[in-house]
Formats: sequence, structure tokens, C-alpha cells
Amino acid sequence: MKVIQTRVLRGPNLWSKHTSLEVTVMLNEYECDFDSLSSFAVRLCERFPEIALFQPADRHETVTMAHALEYALLGLQNQVGCPVTFSRTIQISNTRSYRVIVEYSEEAVGCLALDFSLDLCHAAMDNKSFDLADALRRLRELYEDIRLGPSTSAIVRAAVARGIPYGRLTDGSLVQFGWGSKQRRIQASESDLTSAVAESIAQDKELTKALLHAAGIPVPLGRPVSSAEDAWAAACEIGVPVVVKPQDGNHGRGININLVDEERIKAAYHLAAGISDSVIVERYISGHDYRMLVVGNKLVAAARRDPPQVIGDGIHTIRHLVEQINRDPLRSEGHANLLTKIHLDEISQVHLATQGMTADSIPPKGMRVVLRNNANLSTGGTATDVTDDVHPEIAASVVAAAYMTGLDICGIDIICDSILRPLEEQGGAVIEVNAAPGLRMHLQPSYGKGRAVGEAIIDSMFAHGEDARVPVVAVTGTNGKTTTVRLLASMLEHNQLRVGMTCTDGVYVNGLCVDTGDCSGPRSARNVLSHPDVDAAVLETARGGMLREGLGFDHCQVAVVTNIGRGDHLGLANIDTAEELALVKRLIVENVTPGSGVAVLNADDPLVAKMADHCPGSIIYFSRNKHNPVVLTQRAQRKRVVYLEDHEIVVSEANMEQRISLSGVPITKNGLISFQVENAMAAIGAGWALGLDWAVIRTALARFVNDTQSVPGRFNFFNYRDATLIADYGHNPDAIAALACAIDRMPAKRRTVVISAAGDRRDEDIRLQTRILGDIFDEVVLYQDKCQRGRADGEVLGLLREGLENARRVRKVHEIYGEFKAIDTALSGLQPGELCLILLDQVEQALGHIHSRIA
Repeated sequence: MKVIQTRVLRGPNLWSKHTSLEVTVMLNEYECDFDSLSSFAVRLCERFPEIALFQPADRHETVTMAHALEYALLGLQNQVGCPVTFSRTIQISNTRSYRVIVEYSEEAVGCLALDFSLDLCHAAMDNKSFDLADALRRLRELYEDIRLGPSTSAIVRAAVARGIPYGRLTDGSLVQFGWGSKQRRIQASESDLTSAVAESIAQDKELTKALLHAAGIPVPLGRPVSSAEDAWAAACEIGVPVVVKPQDGNHGRGININLVDEERIKAAYHLAAGISDSVIVERYISGHDYRMLVVGNKLVAAARRDPPQVIGDGIHTIRHLVEQINRDPLRSEGHANLLTKIHLDEISQVHLATQGMTADSIPPKGMRVVLRNNANLSTGGTATDVTDDVHPEIAASVVAAAYMTGLDICGIDIICDSILRPLEEQGGAVIEVNAAPGLRMHLQPSYGKGRAVGEAIIDSMFAHGEDARVPVVAVTGTNGKTTTVRLLASMLEHNQLRVGMTCTDGVYVNGLCVDTGDCSGPRSARNVLSHPDVDAAVLETARGGMLREGLGFDHCQVAVVTNIGRGDHLGLANIDTAEELALVKRLIVENVTPGSGVAVLNADDPLVAKMADHCPGSIIYFSRNKHNPVVLTQRAQRKRVVYLEDHEIVVSEANMEQRISLSGVPITKNGLISFQVENAMAAIGAGWALGLDWAVIRTALARFVNDTQSVPGRFNFFNYRDATLIADYGHNPDAIAALACAIDRMPAKRRTVVISAAGDRRDEDIRLQTRILGDIFDEVVLYQDKCQRGRADGEVLGLLREGLENARRVRKVHEIYGEFKAIDTALSGLQPGELCLILLDQVEQALGHIHSRIA
């Protein structure tokens, strides 16, 4: 089995809506049927016994080595906890090549699992060993290292439940919710409204205490100390017992409580000083340790935290009892799981010593042995939910504490005997305010019910019913994509929206070009959606990006498909027919927002019209033929259509009708350029779907001009020596045919065309381009561009020349090496009243050359 290609599909794709790995493999004839590989199947299960769990019982096709790779890749991820379920194996055109598609939840884990899956299959085939335990260990460690922690995951799940899109901005816990100008961000459980000032206040324990005391909130007395001797002096001033802690610590590190003698207080000072340069000594408040979670101006959860402890059985040592507790699957290292493993570290040993025990002591049956003097979950503590028991005055105090520090999301630590009574009544106090609080204890406490704290945080960030999405329009097709995108973007700009636009010319945000080149892929789409100055996005969505990586969004509000026709780029990436190309282009239609989304489809193209069957939203058809059966049916059903009638674009639905004269749409040249009429209708349909005002749509159409600034390389007109010069990027037979149709209607004494072709196109497509042009042009200048894309020198010119063999009109043919030289050749003989069409390859550079010649 040989891997030919691996693709990481990071969005909805041709196979599923899941993020997936697509692996193309080639098998030898012995690997194509498990019936001839019975011993292989046995060896595979010996090396990975659980692989049988991932083989679907209803699989009817012949099982191959590629299927074994599928089962292994899905199974290994499942074994380490990845929530993946989708997989599929597809044979490519009756060959020995297969596509294996398997869902992943974490890209790095999926890629590593693929490496191990290949190793496993080859080990079983060659009867070699495979270390399953090591593979699972490495996968599990990687998964625990890069997946979102419980706190961030809870917030993400709450966002997803509300339909809010999200994306990780780093490998850590920095997450963006929503798109464009509606986006918000979190870092773990901190929101983008958590100010650095508020966080700094919370880290300064003494300042926090002073602010709370000023607000009348009970806090323990104390002061900063500068040495071990000063710590003992402060304890004497305050009165023992005391707490010694670092001024800017967290997770309970360096804190010692209930200290009464000089030696232990001085030792605690040195421990705290190792954590922070500033140490505090304050009065010890007896009672239980409670964590209160405040979000916005509301207490949303409360938990009693108990320190790590064991219960003696009279048989086992404390060390052994800890090992038993750590076998709980809910416990893991760090914050990856709901509980953290207990470690008998130096702090634990010291605390045991105060009780006259060591880790090797055997406590009597039923004896409760506390292992640390703090109850943080990060050191192995447990939590009991007490949200429903919090006294209203305590709730008011913690909300006031959050307000005083300026934190929108915070965890407030309280010590008191009972939360059923006010703090003042029982001598309780707020001992700490924490930014970026952990949510584990509230999500799934050790005892009691979990609280929807993720939902509370999302509800505080987004108004009720808000999905944080800006309008997204995806545009695809064989021809007309860029013009349609630019025209629709102009409509949105006239509607006073800041538009993010991607196309083959670059990325534009609010009218400024922020990236250049062909930017019609998912990466550019994601860049636009992450830009805070975007109120609406119009995204050209090319086949290459969809095949290579999937879509750059989960849903679009509007999907526009301009045409399929005879297709383009056929023969590449195993897309050999227009029907197969339509399956790829259909992807944006399949992913319009369910219910409220709209697909704008070309009714004159049967392959496009059929996409309506796969749309989860509604349809707007457009057509140049008002008698098109699809349009007539849509009109009969009183549904939305855009069609051409009496030199007007008609927009019709039920009792509503709008008419736009082609004279008011300059890019159509008063209807002379039929393909621009189609592009205008597609943009009108999309604007209609977005609910734009008709006055805005009309104004945008009237002001949109077809120059090199608005739509470079799209039927740009020039006057050169009183001759008409047209520059266009047309590069496939359908585009050439549309250009020829428009030019054939334009009067000219003589016509010249400059043309080349991309070497990665099929022979018949290259020939067809000049066969179409040969019937309406008098002179043809063929040129060979810089990149032949795998073709031999002169091969493309030869195919273009073959297309002219039976041309009815061409009388003169030139063969030139170099695009600019070919342009100069055509222009040198151009006379007043004549017409020259230049089919561009290097759009920006060639247009610059034309401008310089005209100047």
C-alpha cells in the first residue's frame, strides 16, 4: 500500500460536514481483497484487537487494505478518547487506488494516528511487531496536551449549542466566537472584556483586600511582610492562627494555613517567598472553603472544596490509599480531566508530619487523613455543589467583590462555617478573588449536580438569540465568479456595510487590499471572517480550495452558483467530467444555513438547476430565458425568480415585481454582453436574498463600471489609436464562447485575438478555444506563456494551432514566445475602427503593460 496524497479537510467537504483526513492510497493486486488476505486480517486483529469494533456490519463492498487503514485510523483515535465517528473508503474509477476519509477532532492527533495506522497495516502485512501500547500512549499524551481543557470546552459547547461558530486561534485556549465585527474572544475562562487592570488587581492580594474592605465586604486582617522575622511579627500583631501566602499566587501554590508557632510561620514564609517576591500574613478564618463563580453581575455557581484526603482502612498505607484514589478514571494529571491526581509531594509530607504521620503510615479504619491544607482541585481536592444553598447576602457580597475588582468573570473564595448565613454573622470572609477561574468543580462536581456555567458565560457575551454571524455569501461556478463577487460587494458597500471580499485577485476589507494573488480558497475566507472590521463577507469559492481543504465556514447565508457548462480544470484531481465538477461546486449549496439560507442558481444550466434538490434552504433561480421550464414552474409556485424580459431584468415573487432596465446596468453594455447580464442577475438574486433595499441595489448596479480597478481582467475596454481593445481573463471554452458571442455583436473593420492556454488543461479543451475564436476573428496571435505546467516546449501552441485548422474566418496566424511580445505584435498592426481581444495570462502585469502602451 502506497500513500499517494494526504489532505487535511478543515471544514465541510465533499464527503461530510466533519473535519477529516483524506488519504489517497494505491494498492497492489493482493491488497485489494481481504479474502486473499485472511492471514493478514488475523495478524491485524492480533496487533490491534479493538479494530473489529470499527468495522461497519452493513458494509457490502469488497474489503481491502484501504478499509483496514480506515478502521485503524478511526479506531486508534477512539481508543485515546477522540470523539470521532465518521469514516469512508471509496474506490477511484475501477482502479487500485482508493480514497480513505476519516474524521478527526484534533488535527495533530489525526495525523499522528495516520502514521501509526500505516505502520500497523504494514506490520500486519509483513508479519512484524507493532507496539500498540506505545502508539496509544503517544497519541493520548498528544491529545491531552492539545485538546481544549474542561473550562474552555464547556464554553465552546455552549456556543455551538446556540449556533455560534468558533475557531481556535492558537494551539492553546484562545478561541474566537462569531465572525467579523460580531466576534468575541476568550482565553480559557477569561473573556475579551476582562481588562489587564482588573486581572492585575486580582493578582495583588493586598490591593484586592483593601478594595473589598472599602466596599464593606468582610476580609481577613493582615499585611505584607518582608522577611521570616517580619512574618512572625505580623502574626503576633494579628493574633494566631494565621495564613501565610504569596501576594500574587494562584492555584493554592505556596499557601499555608492555620499556623500558630514561630517555626512553622517562618518556614511558611520561605515557601511563599519561593513563589512570589511579596508575601502576606493574614488572620486565619476557620470554616469550609467555598468557591463562588460570578459571571457579569450574577452568581451562577457555588461549590464547597475539600482538600485531598484518604480514609484509613487499617490495612493499607497512606501512599497505597492515594494510589487507589488516583486510579479513578476521572482523575488525570493537570487540568485535562474533571479531577486531578493527588501527589504526595513535599507540602503533603510536611502536612502529614503535623499530624504525626508519614506517607508510609497505616491510619486506623475510618480515620480521615487530610493530605494538604488547601482545597484546590489542582492539587487533588474535591468539590460539592452548593449553589442552591447560598444565602442572598453572601451572593450579594461576591457580586459586589467582582464589581470592585472589575472582573466580568471571576472565582471568589470564601471561608465560613456555613453559606446558609451571612458572613458577618459567623465571622466568615472573602479571602481571594481570581481571574480566569477554573470551571471544573461547577461543571461536574464530585458531589451534587453540575451547573451550566459555560452557557452562563456565553449568555453574558452574546445577547439572547444572537448567533454572532455576519452575512456570508459564497460564490462559485465555472465563469463569472469574480465579477459577481465584486458587484455584490459593491451593493453591500452602498448599504453602508464594511465588506470583506475574497476573489482570484486578492482579499479586500472595507475597500483596502490586504492580500494579493488567487485568494479564492478557505484560508482567505477564514482570514476575512476573523477580521473585526467586516460586517458582511462575499467569498469567491473555487473548486481547488474545496477539494484541498473543504470550506472555510460551516454555513453561508447565501450560496451563488453562476454556471457549470462544459466545466474547467477537468482531468485534474480526479475530476474528469462536468457532472463530477458539479458535485464539488454543489458543496456551498449543501451548506447554506438550514431553513433561512438561500441558494441563487442559474436555471439555464441543468447541472446548476439540479443543485436545488440538495439545498436545506430556499431557492432563487435566475435565467436569460423567461420561458425556461424551471423558471415557469418557480413562478407558478409564486416563488422567487430573476429573469430577462424586454431588455429588463425582472425580479418576481408572489405579488411583488421589480424591473431594472439593462441601460441602468453599465457592465452589460446595454445588454450587449450577455454573460455580464447573467452576472448581474446572480448578484441581484444574492442582494435580494440578503434583504437589501431595491434603491441600494439599483444604485450599486448603475455605479459599477467594468474597468481595471473594479474588475481587472474581466472584459476591460480601452481605446487604442481609435481602435477598440478588450482585455479578459477568459481561459476555458465556455468563457471563450461567451466572449465570442459578445464580440460578434460588436461592429469592427477587422478583429484580432491574442491567446494562449494553460498546459494543465485537456487537449480537447485547448483546441476548442481556438476553434471557437477562429470563426469570428481575422487574425490570431498565439503565444506561449512562462509556465507550461508539464507540457513540452511548443506543445500548447501546437494544440491551439490545430484548433484553427478548419476556421472559417482566420486568415493570419502568428506564434510568439512571451505574453508581452504577443500583445505588442497585435497592437503594432491595429488600425482605427478595428477590434483586438487580449486573453490575459498574468493579469496584473499584462494590464500594466497595456496601460503603458496606451500611455
